[in-house]
Amino acid sequence: MGGPIVELRDVVKAYGVTRAVDHLSLEIRQGEFFSILGPSGSGKTTLLRLLAGFERPDRGEVWIEGRLMQEVPPNLRPVNLVFQHYALFPHLTVFGNVAFGLEMRGVSRHEIVSRVAAALEMVRLTGKQERTPTQLSGGEQQRVALARALVNRPAVVLLDEPLGALDQQLRQEMQVELKGIQERVGLTFICVTHHQGEALTMSDRVAVMDQGRALQVGSPREVYDRPASTFVANFIGISNFLTGSVDSVHGARCTIRVPNLPEIVARHRGGIGEGGRVSLALRPERLHLSREADLNGFDNAVPARVAKAIYGGHEMQYQLRLSDDVLWTARVPNDGTVERRFALDETVFVRWNADEGAILVE
Repeated sequence: MGGPIVELRDVVKAYGVTRAVDHLSLEIRQGEFFSILGPSGSGKTTLLRLLAGFERPDRGEVWIEGRLMQEVPPNLRPVNLVFQHYALFPHLTVFGNVAFGLEMRGVSRHEIVSRVAAALEMVRLTGKQERTPTQLSGGEQQRVALARALVNRPAVVLLDEPLGALDQQLRQEMQVELKGIQERVGLTFICVTHHQGEALTMSDRVAVMDQGRALQVGSPREVYDRPASTFVANFIGISNFLTGSVDSVHGARCTIRVPNLPEIVARHRGGIGEGGRVSLALRPERLHLSREADLNGFDNAVPARVAKAIYGGHEMQYQLRLSDDVLWTARVPNDGTVERRFALDETVFVRWNADEGAILVE
């Protein structure tokens, strides 16, 4: 992966009194799959429109390939946008849809045939150029829309909820397919989505947005395992929380005192001191359940009561009552042995290691 191909420098975009993008600075690297993730109203779609040139920032700058985009109209920007519902022409064949932009630019017929064939090969649609969109599956239509973007040889491909129109099974298959296409063509893909699993599966890096700001930018693993805020921890998957005060700090480890629970050992990243208020976030799959009270090699073990047991096929999901106001979720691989499952109202011990949680400063 190379240096930055897209730069946003202190960009602001407001609609009335609402700031859809609020002093956002961001760098996106050459050749990476970068996802912009956030709930409705977080500013992610506005950001995509700013990159495409459909909106202009109220302040700040957008740079693509080292060139300021301030006065560059959408049709002259080195980007192509793939819409959520593909926007294919139903009366044109696959070839006609992919060739349309080239024809509008007056590209020679010989070059059009060559470039369309190459684009269809990239998305594995060779041999289907004479079909119409109605003769294609949802996944194939999505790939036609992508081929139409790739045929123009853009520096950046912009994807607006690209898999949103697909059913769940096809959506999962296309996540892998889309990432594979991006790796084969070597272009920069910028994807806007509200689907957390989609972003984690496809992306080299993810920006989590809320209220026009990027709360955290990092690899999927960094964002998932080391969320920078309670919002990120809650938005990316499911997290369990404990809130308490720092009792002591020893190097990279600290102890946290939580009312009515044993002392908690956690790993921190700095910025905390004794007496400070913190929250500990733990993912459900990081927890280990036992009927035994001993640590048995773990750093922490707290008692809980099974409030609900849900059979999920490959896993058991337990809701655990740690105290009157603390309810956790644990996901445990299901080995099929009934005797090893935990029953409703049974007392269990929830165990985990210090580095399996993330400390969030209150």
